[in-house]
Parts: sequence; C-alpha cells; structure tokens
Amino acid sequence: MKLSRFAALSSSLLLGAVLALTGAGAAQAAETAALDYVALGDSYSSGVGAGSYDSASGDCKRSTKAFPVLWKNANSPSSFAFTACSGARTGDVTSGQLGPLSTATDLVSITIGGNDAGFADVMTTCVLQSESACINRVNQAKAYVASTLPGNLDSVYSAIRAKAPNARVVVLGYPRFYKLGGGCVAGLSENERRAINEGSDILNEATAKRAADHGYTFASVVPAFTNHEICSSASWLHSVNWLNIGESYHPTAAGQSGGYLPSFRAVA
Repeated sequence: MKLSRFAALSSSLLLGAVLALTGAGAAQAAETAALDYVALGDSYSSGVGAGSYDSASGDCKRSTKAFPVLWKNANSPSSFAFTACSGARTGDVTSGQLGPLSTATDLVSITIGGNDAGFADVMTTCVLQSESACINRVNQAKAYVASTLPGNLDSVYSAIRAKAPNARVVVLGYPRFYKLGGGCVAGLSENERRAINEGSDILNEATAKRAADHGYTFASVVPAFTNHEICSSASWLHSVNWLNIGESYHPTAAGQSGGYLPSFRAVA
C-alpha cells in the first residue's frame, strides 16, 4: 500500500514536472514566435561569400545562407525584415535600411563599420603592394577607427534606438582573418597578417565600446572563428578569389552557420 501511494505520488510529481516543462516550452516558443526581427548592416550580415543570393536583392547580395535568415528559419519570428546590403557604410544604414524599424520591433542585428574603416582598400593594398605599404594602410585604418568611426557608429545606434525604442539590439563584430603560424606558404607575409588581425581587433574594440555605451549587446565572433581563419586547415573565410573578387575575405556558408549564427543565437 505504501509502495502504491509512493508510486502514485511519484507519477503525479513527474506528470506535473512534464506539464510544467511543456508549458514553459510552449510559452518560450510563443515568445519567440512573437518577435519582430530586423537584420541590418553590411556584407557580413547580408551573406556575401555564402552563395545562394536572392536575385531580388540585386547588388546587396542577400544570401539565404546568411545568419539572419538561418536564425529566422530556426525561430519563425512573427515578422522578419532583411535590409543588410553589401558595401554598406554607417551612412547607408541610416539613409536606407531603417525603414522596417518601429516601436513594435523586438530584435535587431547589425554588422557595420568595416567599410567605413576602408576594409576593401586595406586588403587590396596588402594583396597588391609591398609589406610596408600594407602596414601603413592598416595603420591609417586604425587611426580612422580611433578618431572618426565612433561618431559614425553613434549616429547609427542613436537612429536605431529612435525608431525602435523597445528593441534588443545585437551588434556583431568581425573575425580575425588569419591564423598566424598557419598553413599559408605564399601570399601575405606574417607581419602583414599580424597587422591585419590587429586592425580587426581594434575595430571590434571600438565597436564593442560604442555598442555598450548605447545599451546594446556586442557579440564577438572571434572565438567561433578561432582555428577557422585563413591559413587554418578548415577556413570559414574566403582568401583572394580572383574569379569572384567581391567574395574575398568574407565568410563562407560554413562561416555564417558555424561562426555568426551561434554567436548571434547565444545573445539574441
């Protein structure tokens, strides 16, 4: 008799726990489904390098394999707007990407600042010119990040808050491009690779500080990309692609799904 009562009590507690967990899961799913999500930013958000571009996005090259789309597919938010665009600078975001934001927006993601700092010109200089020219160009970019970029980021972040005052805003950074001491036997020198990585670190530091000052969440992708940089045995970044130069130094589909998506998902 005592055993039967104990079994009945145990079954009741187990059933209650299952129902509670199910209820919590349903509530969490409902909360996720109610999200209104807007994805802003540059080519690292639009998915350049990942392939499978939406033809309707034109030169913005929005990929179905970009992390915002992957997150949307997994979480089924109630609405999703994808305005990130290849080549975007801070001014392009404020002038052309903020239309979908509103007081109903719950979640915003953005990568921005690399093009302002001259990302494409830095890499072109480093690939085509001398080591000294490369390092000088990186130093120019670092100076820009220190002096001018913070104000540009402030303008973007303030504009987002003005249009979406209730949104959780996640600012994602950029990966380090190179694994130092890695498997590259040609191309840039180790000094050039180190300088480029340092430039990326400084860009991330500046972006993280401005994001924090606006109450936004900064998500570093450096940990996720560690051991997946160029010169590693399993790179998630394109090196120079002479057949499709625009994809050079951008994440592959694996970089979007294995690097950016989990970094965003951890804080979204």
